[in-house]
Amino acid sequence: MSERLKDLFFTSASIAKLAQAIERAYPAFDVAQFRALLYDDAWESKELMARMHHTAYCLGQTLPAYPKALQILKRVAPHVSGFEGIMFADFIQQFGQNDWKRSLPALKFFTRFGSAEFAIRAFLAQDSQRALAYLYAWAEDKNHHVRRLASEGCRPRLPWAMALPQFKHDPRPLLPILERLKDDESEYVRKSVSNNLNDISKDHPELVLEIAERWYGKAERTDWVVRHALRGLLKARNARALALFGVSDAKHIAVKNFALDKTRVQIGAGFTFSFALRVGGKQARSARLEYAIDFVRGNGGSHKKVFQIAERAFAPGLHMFRKNHSMVNRTTRKHFAGTHHIVIVVNGKERAGATFEVVP
Repeated sequence: MSERLKDLFFTSASIAKLAQAIERAYPAFDVAQFRALLYDDAWESKELMARMHHTAYCLGQTLPAYPKALQILKRVAPHVSGFEGIMFADFIQQFGQNDWKRSLPALKFFTRFGSAEFAIRAFLAQDSQRALAYLYAWAEDKNHHVRRLASEGCRPRLPWAMALPQFKHDPRPLLPILERLKDDESEYVRKSVSNNLNDISKDHPELVLEIAERWYGKAERTDWVVRHALRGLLKARNARALALFGVSDAKHIAVKNFALDKTRVQIGAGFTFSFALRVGGKQARSARLEYAIDFVRGNGGSHKKVFQIAERAFAPGLHMFRKNHSMVNRTTRKHFAGTHHIVIVVNGKERAGATFEVVP
């Protein structure tokens, strides 16, 4: 069984390292008090994000007043990076929302060590126009972490973060940022742009399709952004999205001999399916191949999830496919017993399917 995220970060060792780094930067730091506050009765039951928030809160209780605390943490941040580095931006979210003059430049600084994508949202919620002015400027920054923050921080549906309903309703204020970064030299930044557009597509699909049609075919890097941004619409079999990539016609493509290696699958195991793709005519055909499974929910209902197999041009003739699918429980997906249905999808059209039983 894989380790829980809460057991990988904010460990006793990393907390000790943090305390030592703070003590070097600020010799008056009361390590004992910090540890006593941190390891309260609820610490063991806290999940990952709660531990991060709690750590930042305890820093606020044991460091000097906000302006001086920022200066101390700026000296500490280079020694703490990755997910744990997010707590520095969270510290600002908790204690600096009334000090924009210091807090916003500090977010720009700390995002280089642990993304400030969560913390900036509190400022966007407080005054979106004022906060967006910072994001517009950060989109021009030399540092790719800062440029990514400009896009990632304003995603309308950022996972694990507070939603931004104003941008769900009207995402147009975000478009200048995405326009500026769509061909960024950093894949890290471009991926954020595509994720932002994918978020927007859930509420404004036509707007995203208009942007995609305008961007596509101009540059290789931007083409990748468009394809990744439309993944939700492609999985939803949106005809306009499929047509953009030339995979809307499936009448000369057939699925033959679809089969499962078993029709009874135990949770924690998996199964294999196979099929032949037959391409008719005398010329190659573009095809987007996917499979969709109707998973049983815990309440007895079902939900469909789509998985990609391949997307390319196929020469006339038969093309064989064999694919494994795992039914192992994960943090993002839990399996339940019951009748499941699997179907092969070609260019948005269901071509062949079968049912199988999932058992405990």
